Amino acid sequence: MKRILYLYLLPLFFILGCNMEKEIEVVLPEHEPQLVVECYLEQGYPFQVTVLETSSYFDSPTPPLVPDAEVYITFRDRRIKLTYNPAFNARNNRYFTHSSTEIMDGAPGEVYGIEVVDGQGRKVTGFTTILPKVPIIKVEWKFNEKDKAYVLTTFQDDPNTANFYRYMTHRDSLENGAQREFVTSDELTNGKETSYGSGYDYEEGDTLILSLYHIEEQYYDFLRSTEDAKNANGNPFAQPSKIKSSVQGGLGIFTNLAFDRDTVILKK
Repeated sequence: MKRILYLYLLPLFFILGCNMEKEIEVVLPEHEPQLVVECYLEQGYPFQVTVLETSSYFDSPTPPLVPDAEVYITFRDRRIKLTYNPAFNARNNRYFTHSSTEIMDGAPGEVYGIEVVDGQGRKVTGFTTILPKVPIIKVEWKFNEKDKAYVLTTFQDDPNTANFYRYMTHRDSLENGAQREFVTSDELTNGKETSYGSGYDYEEGDTLILSLYHIEEQYYDFLRSTEDAKNANGNPFAQPSKIKSSVQGGLGIFTNLAFDRDTVILKK
């Protein structure tokens, strides 16, 4: 039996003794930069747009600005040109590159467009249809025996349209990162009074800011795809995920933000 064992182990010794490493040179295709556009229209606020350029994975991490890009917002047979003036918007914690003094005042159902062109002849276009706000009906909470509370945010879904939502919970301030955030559709709740809840994550005295966004399907697809891309980044076992843009001629998102918001202080 010992001889048979040795015969079985002999191939293993040969394998372990071999050098299994081999260098493989991978030739990557040359990167072709594309325009990246990000714009969220908000009622009562100026137009603000971010225009950047994609860069190679191996490029230095510098903001790929496009100073010669011209940006236009179109609506009601008007065409508003935005000014290149990079700045930071502390209200929504976003950087932007182009802005205007024009205040956004769109009615539900109106269509707004965006046009971006640069010195290389690249052009990005997109459209968004203004959505109505879906009001929050009530916010309620309940404490358990460990003095921890869960929160329910309730609203009425419109049965006559396919709707998509983004729900966010912030503690104390919108400047803090969202403690809870997700996007969903009304596929299973069409026309129903719907509640979004939490776990027993809160304590008496907590101040919560609850935001219910009524979003376009194109924004829903964009958010889902960016989340998938984040999860796949650096994971060798995940399938690569492609960003689902809402613009043509480049990458990015152009949409409007219609939301209702409530602030509550949890008390027993």
